[in-house]
Amino acid sequence: RVIGYCRVSTEEQDTSGQSLGVQREKIEGYAKLYDLNIVRIIVDAGVSAKTMDRPGLQDALAKLRKGEADGMVIAKLDRLTRSVADWQELIDNYFGEKAGKQLFSVADCIDTRTAAGRLVLNVLLSVAQWEREAIGERTRDVLGVMRKRHMRISRHIPYGRNLEANGHLARNADEGEVIKRMLTMRREGKTFRAI
Repeated sequence: RVIGYCRVSTEEQDTSGQSLGVQREKIEGYAKLYDLNIVRIIVDAGVSAKTMDRPGLQDALAKLRKGEADGMVIAKLDRLTRSVADWQELIDNYFGEKAGKQLFSVADCIDTRTAAGRLVLNVLLSVAQWEREAIGERTRDVLGVMRKRHMRISRHIPYGRNLEANGHLARNADEGEVIKRMLTMRREGKTFRAI
């Protein structure tokens, strides 16, 4: 007994391959092929995967907790969530070996009834975590270079700088003197409140 779960964000509703109808067809075809009994198909339409606080997903998870279904079928892993932290929670509480419920992902060929399926899921999640960390490192590196070149990084213009026409930040002499004075006062032991 499985629950089918479909989700599209507002931006994805018209995108080919992500529509609710396509997801439903994939889920139903997969269930028929692998002799799974679909108890219900639950839909979250126009909802982002940024949070698990979605009415349809919460309904599906509640049904799993109550024992109304033994697993969940999704068209693709990112329909459930894109967050590694959320995946860890889902595995710990629902789809891990100890939790006892099963997860089937059509596009990702995942069936957590088998050791191989659990391995593939864990590898994919590890790669996703690595990718997030690598993106974070690249972003930090780029921001570091931009700071060194005195380029504008955000809407906020830091105190002690002026925005030039070319987008670079130039030193503001008057504010720079105030910053020097504050640093001197701090070295002399003055508190932030006193400064």
